[in-house]
Amino acid sequence: MRVSIASAAFAASLICANSLAATYIQAGKLIPANSNDVLSKVTVVIDDNKISQIKQGFVSGSEQDKVINLQEYTLMPGLMDMHTHVTSQINGPASYMERFTLNEADFAIKGVQYANRTLMAGFTTIRNLGDGYNESVALRNAINKGVIDGPRIFTAAKSIATTGGHADPTNGQASRIQGDLGPKEGVINGVAEARKAVRQRYKDGADLIKITATGGVLSVAKSGQNPQFMDDELKAIVDTAKDYGMTVAVHAHGKEGMERAIKAGVTSIEHGTYMDEQTFKLMKKHNTYYVPTVMAGNWVAEKAKIEGFFPELVRPKAATIGPLILQTLSNAHEAGVKIAFGTDSGVSAHGDNGLEFVLMVEAGMKPIEAIRAATYHGAILIEQLDTLGTIETGKLADLVAVKGNPLDDIKRMQHVSFVMKNGQIYKTPEA
Repeated sequence: MRVSIASAAFAASLICANSLAATYIQAGKLIPANSNDVLSKVTVVIDDNKISQIKQGFVSGSEQDKVINLQEYTLMPGLMDMHTHVTSQINGPASYMERFTLNEADFAIKGVQYANRTLMAGFTTIRNLGDGYNESVALRNAINKGVIDGPRIFTAAKSIATTGGHADPTNGQASRIQGDLGPKEGVINGVAEARKAVRQRYKDGADLIKITATGGVLSVAKSGQNPQFMDDELKAIVDTAKDYGMTVAVHAHGKEGMERAIKAGVTSIEHGTYMDEQTFKLMKKHNTYYVPTVMAGNWVAEKAKIEGFFPELVRPKAATIGPLILQTLSNAHEAGVKIAFGTDSGVSAHGDNGLEFVLMVEAGMKPIEAIRAATYHGAILIEQLDTLGTIETGKLADLVAVKGNPLDDIKRMQHVSFVMKNGQIYKTPEA
């Protein structure tokens, strides 16, 4: 019995010792992202899932601690993509048939694959702005439980639209199978239904609300710009969302629809193609974020050149709207609008998210501004700055690294070599 007790005590001491082991990440450069500062030769110490210390120089701990040599790399906070559709991906004309040929489980399984690609690209946190069957809620929960690997997901579940609006899933269907969708399916008309749709999203487990305030590019509907909510409907959505502690993200291309939404108090405008100086002033007045998604604009414009890739009703919208978003971002940045990083991945391929950095710099943003848009500003947008978005002691250990200095060559952001999320390493330079 005495031997057994001693053995148990010895085993317990080993477990205790292992639990005290820390990870020391030696970074050649460090972008903390809480400012434009860049530090050199820094060691970040991780205890459990949090950043416990930031030390000058390359420091090692005790023998039981783990040391990760990133002395030729730049370490940054985990990247954040504020506009994705992680359970789907456009793959040509067949994608328009998937709503008839695939079940909820099929989209959920797709999401497992796409979530992993997103994480491996260095994006440890994403907003998912619309799915078909609330499958992104199940995906989020599975990731949070450690069942599968993927980014931390803040999901809007099913987007809210008006009848015939951009997120009405029956657009383009024969009238005999359209039915008459309502708030449960994310289709509303009037104030009462607007409130009910928000409350349904809360009931479904969504983290935030996504609405389609104007027409869109890829929906099988004529206009990509027209306003699609009335002022009282927008106010009902925003007020109800606030009651439930939810922010509101707004798909918008046309000026009138987005300005109605801004005045109603929404949190962010996505795409924002036809913004102008008046819109910028409104956004600054109402503290509204802009999420550009330049990648999506470029992608749809290129695919519009291919005959048969999009339905004929979609093709002219893609050709017209797509190329304009880069200039819109340039104008918004120059006007001083707050910008958060977003790609609309699911339109373009998941895992290619890093290309957005290149396009943001092409639009006139400095590399450090683009990186802060995908870290610090993303954390503000999802109201998580107390735990995420910067490298500071006490915050969750979400960290990524690229070889060399991305401030000298922003294309390096397309090749993330090291990924840590919540203190767990998912990717190393050797992998």
